[in-house]
Amino acid sequence: MEKIQLEILGLSSSQSQTGSFALVLGEREGNRRLPIIIGMFEAQSIAIQIEKINPNRPLTHDLFKTFAEQLNVSISEIVISDLKEGVFYSKIMCTDGVKDFELDARPSDAIAIGLRFGVPIYTVESVLSEAGIILSDLEEEEESEDLTVKSSSTSTSGSGTTKESLSQTSVDELNKMLNDALEKEDYEKAAKIRDELNKRN
Repeated sequence: MEKIQLEILGLSSSQSQTGSFALVLGEREGNRRLPIIIGMFEAQSIAIQIEKINPNRPLTHDLFKTFAEQLNVSISEIVISDLKEGVFYSKIMCTDGVKDFELDARPSDAIAIGLRFGVPIYTVESVLSEAGIILSDLEEEEESEDLTVKSSSTSTSGSGTTKESLSQTSVDELNKMLNDALEKEDYEKAAKIRDELNKRN
């Protein structure tokens, strides 16, 4: 079974399902895209990891990583292995150094965990040929402008923080606001504040 490596291209609100998000994966050595609809919690967990935001308390996927590490289990790769009746299936490939084994998982959970372990994401030709979207060169240019991986797309609360007001706030105050946002688990606001701090460094 030949595997095809994927990379995360975008994460945005789903146009078709309210409260859901579209995770767009792209073929690393090709022009096919694989969109997967995922839930809000999983989208937030993926966005937090991509944005390198450290939550105040561990999320479920962080807990899985800690638990696995305590048992000396490591993850080698994530494989989106099948598509049945519109439902994607994936496997988390694990090893304890002696034995290799796999865990069945939803792709959203598998990818959130895979990001935390820094492992590659793969799929197989049968999945890509059935659910993949082929983009022309023109569409690729438009996609690169439209798709961004931002945790702001996983907002669960209206923080009301605008770029204009942040740009007029002192660094000390921004750091206080960042700590406050993390304590309240308002990751959308934390991402915006962190972006503003990064611009000033």
